[in-house]
Amino acid sequence: MNTHFSPLNRRNFLKSTAAGLGSFALTSMLTQDASAGVHVPGHHFAPKAKRIIFLFMSGGPSQHDLFDYKPMLRKFHKKELFKNGKEGFIERQQRLTGMTSGQKSFPIAGNKWDFKQHGQSGAWVSDLMPNIAKISDDLCFVKSMYTEAINHDPGMTFFQTGAQIPGRPSFGSWMSYGLGSENKNLPDYSVMISQGSGRKGGQPIYTKLWGNGFLPSVHQGVQFRAGKNPVLYLKNPKGETTENRRKMLNNLRELNSLAHDEHMDPETQTRIEQYEMAYRMQTSVPEALSLKDEPESTFKLYGEDARTPGTFAANCIMARRQAERGVRFIQLYHRGWDQHGNIPDHLPKQCKDVDQATSGLITDLKQRGLLKDTLVVWGGEFGRTAYCQGTLTEKNYGRDHHPRCFTYMMAGGGIKPGISYGETDEFGYNLVSEGVHIHDFHATMMHLMGIDHEKLTYKFQGRRFRLTDVHGHVVKDILA
Repeated sequence: MNTHFSPLNRRNFLKSTAAGLGSFALTSMLTQDASAGVHVPGHHFAPKAKRIIFLFMSGGPSQHDLFDYKPMLRKFHKKELFKNGKEGFIERQQRLTGMTSGQKSFPIAGNKWDFKQHGQSGAWVSDLMPNIAKISDDLCFVKSMYTEAINHDPGMTFFQTGAQIPGRPSFGSWMSYGLGSENKNLPDYSVMISQGSGRKGGQPIYTKLWGNGFLPSVHQGVQFRAGKNPVLYLKNPKGETTENRRKMLNNLRELNSLAHDEHMDPETQTRIEQYEMAYRMQTSVPEALSLKDEPESTFKLYGEDARTPGTFAANCIMARRQAERGVRFIQLYHRGWDQHGNIPDHLPKQCKDVDQATSGLITDLKQRGLLKDTLVVWGGEFGRTAYCQGTLTEKNYGRDHHPRCFTYMMAGGGIKPGISYGETDEFGYNLVSEGVHIHDFHATMMHLMGIDHEKLTYKFQGRRFRLTDVHGHVVKDILA
């Protein structure tokens, strides 16, 4: 009686009308779900790159001391940068951070290290990066990157998700969603973190930077850690056998499948896939991340630090091993580049962490025939100022955040090698030509992966979103 006279709710209505209006409504719902969450992976055109290794230098490396050579900084060392009466060179019109906006003086800080031209390309590289200098003909230096973000958290979030406010899918998640997987036993998107030697601590690295946002959670990044357990909670508990785990997952899959059939929630299917991936990763991850079979020549190439788990060098070798096994997007974060002071002491240590390892990774990929379809990217969330933060002395100086222009390095994967693109003014403070915004940067990388950045979208809360929002254009001049 209760069932017969109960109010006709939405679920009962659809169940009781398998044809006609009920089936039409159900079909409409499924179509909406499909447009929002179900995606058929594939390229929009032939790709030049199959995978991306993004070496993110958290904190903002100083382009003035590394790659953007400006003799005027030394020539006018200690002179005022901003015009003030008869002194100064540049009109102060741009926003400054709270750390230097109160300064009364903005003296120019000349770079401490010498620059030389290298290779047939004649690329200017600081003495701090001798190994990168040796491979300069394989590199494209984009010296005209710019962003609106002036602080670390929004700056990093912008580079990783295309928006300064958290909540959007990360770049790697978009790649996973758009292209699918090449290796069913490893995640599409992996993350590794290393601590720099240049400064203790450094900017926090949040999981939101590799989050899936509103995309299905199967597309979120998987963090690999140093030590015996590269992925937390992946191993079976003591006393649990592989056979028992397989039986438990089979039963859990049946229950989740029943729930999916009843509620049609795509996240239920995602959960099934995540459990299955975790089971396969129990054997695939330890093999992919183990360096015990690497020959001595590998450590000679990447540097002795590569023998120590958790270092940037060791993570670079693991990045190469994952690239060989079909991981599409590999993200390495290296902390410690936020050098507001004491650059002469901190920056050499930081560069030593990454110089040989970065060069070794690119050389290794090239030797194995992988560089041609692997896009390697190196850079931070912004650059550093030409003026000194705090007191400028003969032996010490610091630099504040500078989003108006900074340098990125790119190699392989369809990038034109041996070029420097874009130009900054004589003090490296403002753009002169060929500015590359973050949205342009993302659009170009997606283009190399065979994706039209305007077509890869996801419908969420009534709006179609994309990584580049409503902006961005492909920087064709840096394409091979």
